[in-house]
Amino acid sequence: MVTTNTSTSTEPLLAVENLRVDFLKSKERPVHAVHSMSFTVQSGECVVILGESGSGKSVTAQALLGLHPVDTTNVTAESMRFCGESLIGPGSTLKSIRGQRMSMVFQDALSALNPVQRVGRQIAEMFMVHRKIGKREADRRAVELMKAVQIPDAERRARNYPHEMSGGMRQRIVIAMALALDPQLLIADEPTTALDVTVQAQILTLLTELRREKGMALLLITHDVGVAAEIADRIIVMYAGVLLEEGTAEQILLDPLHPYTRGLLESVPRPDQDVLPTPIAGGLPDPRDELTGCPFAPRCPLAMQRCRTTIPELTYAQDGRAVACHLVESGLQTKEASHA
Repeated sequence: MVTTNTSTSTEPLLAVENLRVDFLKSKERPVHAVHSMSFTVQSGECVVILGESGSGKSVTAQALLGLHPVDTTNVTAESMRFCGESLIGPGSTLKSIRGQRMSMVFQDALSALNPVQRVGRQIAEMFMVHRKIGKREADRRAVELMKAVQIPDAERRARNYPHEMSGGMRQRIVIAMALALDPQLLIADEPTTALDVTVQAQILTLLTELRREKGMALLLITHDVGVAAEIADRIIVMYAGVLLEEGTAEQILLDPLHPYTRGLLESVPRPDQDVLPTPIAGGLPDPRDELTGCPFAPRCPLAMQRCRTTIPELTYAQDGRAVACHLVESGLQTKEASHA
């Protein structure tokens, strides 16, 4: 492994360096939701942030759009840029970017929608407020968007309230709202949670088709390895607020380097193998504690003393793969060690 990043000089669509998010409570220790996250998203690329619940994935996504309350949250970063424009600190252009050039599909579609307003009007408002378009034209464009996200009988469905639609239909409405202003980057936070397998596959196919048609980038948040395998160009593995491994979907899913990534994959049932899934023992560390070593060390069967006392640096290989693991740094093969 070498410590030189071999990424190209082309400026990415989104570039985040050392993002940290702390939730502040007056009578308790701060909750360190994100310790350090650095990553990029290229134009037209699908990047998946993968990790179990509580890893800080959604917190990271919301920080990109400035959605955390400023009075109880401390969001810092060395740099957070979209198309070269700063999203944080003095001179931030976030307000002009959020919702227009960078938008988000939230996890709970029912909570994201106004329960007392028809869904067509909720989409139309995006055009009326941001594009200053009249009501009739906005309503027409709303119906067109509903057709684009494959809602049947869109003219009639536009007059429905959210509670009159199925979970899959509501998720399509939320996607339509996020796409209304033709964003360059769509952030989707667990967009298939609570949906059955068939509808989940439909939503993933829809996102893939829309991404290709519109040429937009997609940053998808999920805990589901199957979802990542279905849609990702590149996967970022996140654990306890830290990036542990990053690479192409093929690299991460077929040849993982970090013990945590291996544990995630081994905990998933494989119909093509006669092997029972093995869950990762233990749980996430207390987010109120500062890191003193690798956050996965208490659960890692291969942990050395160094893993508990020294935070591993994210190092890059010649093929662009990145991993934060002392075993990899020292040249040990985690795959071989796990069978020793």
